Amino acid sequence: MVFQKSLTRELTFTALGVFVVLLAIIVSTQAINLLGRAAEGQIANEAVTALIGFWTLGFFPVLMILTVFVSVLVVLTRTWRDHEMVVWLSSGLSLRDWIWPIMRFTVPLAMLIAGVTLFVGPWADQRSQDYAEIIKRREEISAISPGVFKESASSTKVYFIENYSGLHSAASNIFMQDMTDGKVSTIFAKHGYIAIKPDGERLLVLEDGQRYVGEPGKADYQIGAFKRYSASIGESQVAVGPASNRQSIPTGQLLGSANPEYRAELAWRLSMPISCVILALLALPLSYYNPRSGHTYNLLFALLAFFVYQNGLTIARNWIAQGKTGVWTVALVHLAMLLIALLLLKHRDKPQVPFGQSLSQMFGKN
Repeated sequence: MVFQKSLTRELTFTALGVFVVLLAIIVSTQAINLLGRAAEGQIANEAVTALIGFWTLGFFPVLMILTVFVSVLVVLTRTWRDHEMVVWLSSGLSLRDWIWPIMRFTVPLAMLIAGVTLFVGPWADQRSQDYAEIIKRREEISAISPGVFKESASSTKVYFIENYSGLHSAASNIFMQDMTDGKVSTIFAKHGYIAIKPDGERLLVLEDGQRYVGEPGKADYQIGAFKRYSASIGESQVAVGPASNRQSIPTGQLLGSANPEYRAELAWRLSMPISCVILALLALPLSYYNPRSGHTYNLLFALLAFFVYQNGLTIARNWIAQGKTGVWTVALVHLAMLLIALLLLKHRDKPQVPFGQSLSQMFGKN
């Protein structure tokens, strides 16, 4: 009991450290990408934090799987390196006796991964799409960054603002150029904001400015001053429709569906917690440490096994989505990796026996 509590505590602290490091690396990378897009005016500045949060929730299952795998691998490698495992085996116990303490640590996290993958993940993906679509549909003056020229989606208008407060989409020192019907309308205004009419139409309201209208190359420009000028900029923001891709579809809608893409997505979501348990089991024999072979060989083999496993599941999901095979392909990948883990575990129960001889004994050959 004391041993199990000590192992669980060490695994928990190691997992916490690994998770924080991986999360910091991934979030910082994504933040740099989104900040770069915001600086270019592709997304609104206030959207960066929300998009990072939604993206992190969607990536959480894979991050947790890698955290569990690395944590078990690191802790058990330390037991081999500090000769604790040698004492364990010399006492008549085997590696199989480590399975329950490791599963005691892994299964709750696998259940957490299942909850996020089946329920939270689709919701976060849909909210991310909704938010991105709303930002995309927000007209130029509320989406651009101050000091950046912004072209409208229709390529007929160009905007520039000097300052943007974010309060009621208000801006100051606005430049607007509208090129329609062969004429160029240039407007300078001191203030502006976005208003929504009862019928849903959005208006860009400019105050205290001047308007110049004419055809390029001709001198018959019309110049006018105004206290208030309104220009239509499209329909109002409304909630985006239902999920547009399979990652955003609630799990309940995937159940019983004959659509190959839906079946592939359901198989992928169910694979996440299963792969977490199998990888934790696989880390037990892969953590074997031989001082004569160096410090990194077991880690290299472990990372190779992780990528092969994940790529195998990805290929199986793609084949299912394309209708080339059935859901059993994903189960076959899990069974193959589970069989490898059990074979390695049986081999490492007798580390002094060469692998070829141990393999022959497994299949009953003398």
